[in-house]
Amino acid sequence: MVLTLLALIVLKTAWDVETPSLSLRTSNSGTQRFQVLDRQGRPLGISYQNRFNTMAILPLHAIPECLRLAFVTSEDRRFFEHHGVNWAARVNALWQNLRAGKAVRGASTITEQVVRIIHPRPRTFWSRWLEGFEAALLERHVSKGELLEFYFNQVPYAANRRGVAQAARYYFNRDLGTLTHKEMLALAVLPRAPSALDPYKNPDAIEPAMARLAQAMVDRGELSVQERQQLAEQKIVLEPPQPPLNASHFINYIRETIPYHVSDNGVLLTTLDGGLQHKAQGLLDERIKALTRKQVRNGAVMVVDHRTGEILVWAVGGAGNDFTNNATPGGAIDAVRMPRQPGSSLKPFLYALALDAGWSPATELNDVPMAEAIGSGLHAFHNYSHLFYGKISLREALGNSLNIPALQTIAFVTPTRYLDTLHALGFTSLMQPVEFYKEGLALGNGEVTLFEMVQAYSVLANRGLFRPLTPLPRPHFMRENNRVYSQEAASLIADILSDPFARRREFGAESVLNLPVQTAVKTGTSTDYHDAWVLGFNSHYTVGVWFGNLDRTPMDGITGSTGPALVLHSLFAELAGREKLKPLYLSPKLVRQDICTDYDQAVGKNNCFTRTEYFIIGSEPHPEQYAQLSNHLELLRPTQGLQIAYDPRIPANVQAFEFVTDGLTAGRKVEWLLNGKPIATTQTGHFLWPIKPGHYSLQAKEIGDKEKTLASDAVLFSVK
Repeated sequence: MVLTLLALIVLKTAWDVETPSLSLRTSNSGTQRFQVLDRQGRPLGISYQNRFNTMAILPLHAIPECLRLAFVTSEDRRFFEHHGVNWAARVNALWQNLRAGKAVRGASTITEQVVRIIHPRPRTFWSRWLEGFEAALLERHVSKGELLEFYFNQVPYAANRRGVAQAARYYFNRDLGTLTHKEMLALAVLPRAPSALDPYKNPDAIEPAMARLAQAMVDRGELSVQERQQLAEQKIVLEPPQPPLNASHFINYIRETIPYHVSDNGVLLTTLDGGLQHKAQGLLDERIKALTRKQVRNGAVMVVDHRTGEILVWAVGGAGNDFTNNATPGGAIDAVRMPRQPGSSLKPFLYALALDAGWSPATELNDVPMAEAIGSGLHAFHNYSHLFYGKISLREALGNSLNIPALQTIAFVTPTRYLDTLHALGFTSLMQPVEFYKEGLALGNGEVTLFEMVQAYSVLANRGLFRPLTPLPRPHFMRENNRVYSQEAASLIADILSDPFARRREFGAESVLNLPVQTAVKTGTSTDYHDAWVLGFNSHYTVGVWFGNLDRTPMDGITGSTGPALVLHSLFAELAGREKLKPLYLSPKLVRQDICTDYDQAVGKNNCFTRTEYFIIGSEPHPEQYAQLSNHLELLRPTQGLQIAYDPRIPANVQAFEFVTDGLTAGRKVEWLLNGKPIATTQTGHFLWPIKPGHYSLQAKEIGDKEKTLASDAVLFSVK
């Protein structure tokens, strides 16, 4: 009977015992992912919900000697003598527990504790029995040094902290190497009873245990009597750790793009600014919360130092700190790298190309109603405000983010050349051929990421040079600079985007986009309010903010200026307090010239408004052009090459198109000539023409009481 029982025990033991050596190596291999630090050396992305500590990993030689000695003395004095189990201690503990009638003493070796970490089981006699065999097996396959290193990095503490490095941060908010000997003794004692000895809950409970450990170390010759007395006089000062930074998405980007060998023994110092990241995350979350009633649930912020290309902030709103918050649709998606429609925020790159192609900030464009035939229908383009401003300069067209002038501009530079330029700026998300985007690329009909947008705006800030953004300090990753725009064109775009006068028509004189320090700012809003953008740069920093919903539902009327602009404004205010900023760069090669215009509504039509403008050499206007400005009749609608759709399903008598002129002298009439033949005379510069299929040439002539005085250029258009 006894032999049968023993045989069953042996068989059961053999069946239940697991070989922990492979598990130990697997656990260690999981810790080989490098630890990510911000630029000040603060750990990023630490989660305390994992079974193993995978972030704050230290090699054995980095554990202070005092701490190593204290742990061995406290937990397993014969660690270097036994082969996994201290049988003498086990027998002694069993005798004391039997005498007391309850468990009053344990006798687990460090090796057995390692087994328990790897193979957690209920605390039963059978579990203790199995741990002894597994500890013996473990010591056959791994060294004492490997066991200690694993133990120091995985030993459990309160608040789900694991390992002495995490414990040092939790109790003292310092690195392990900066702790006093008494603080190290506290770390060695706490694993015995993390809750009962918790100094946050009961500061005096740990003192007797530390005193006994100090005396034991004196007895073993590891401390002198004098050192023990000094330790007794010292006080432990607790310092709660700072809240962990919300940088999970940045860490994912790091681990996807940076190879392990770049790290310094598993530790990687990045460019992220922890303080600025915390500030940006707070501003982003607060603004999203305030706009929840407007159906805003997601957002993202990037800040870079465009002088070096270093990424300072990578904040995602609506995702939670560690991907555990799934209440927000799309909450686990990295909004910094999610392609979205940029709307008008893409326009500065189009106008910069036009400036390099010969245009100037004073180039006149026509902001008039425009329609394009699409299938059997007519698509009408309009501005955000649904207002049209007629003849307008490139400066104001960009400043006010007008759509019709942008379409005229892409027709000038061609969609193919513009798409090539966007690729040179790093927009890899625009993968379709130019036939897919066509002229709609001028209005942001493609999809790009916030990362790409900030990188591209940093090109404008960096005088037209493309410099890839980097999460590592520059000495690690020195990359080539490629010129995309001339210094003159880039600085002109910066000057326009920082000019409150240039955007006053659509954004008002007192806009949130106006900043105390000269800052170039551009907003963008995609169709049906799916995306709201704002991007900007001063002399040092480029900032980008995106709002929207990652489940593709629209927001309730939120635009770039009403949603994310407040976050950008606050961030630039924070950045302005960090260092002395300079005005934006303005190329000394530009020609400064006073010009006269007659299209500024603030002074009235046909009046000369004089202002200073800057020109790339060769693009400046000639003096004789000024005399023509107040004596010129111009067709605003139709525009050159316009295609109008005729719908045969609609009665002909209700299909009409309005002709519009600009520059008509007060008190005079307009004669309308279609294909060279007069068709009407009107008192104003407007005529409602019944449309008919065909190809046409339209000209308008101003007539007075006795003579014809002015004639517009002919405009070709068609009705299909």
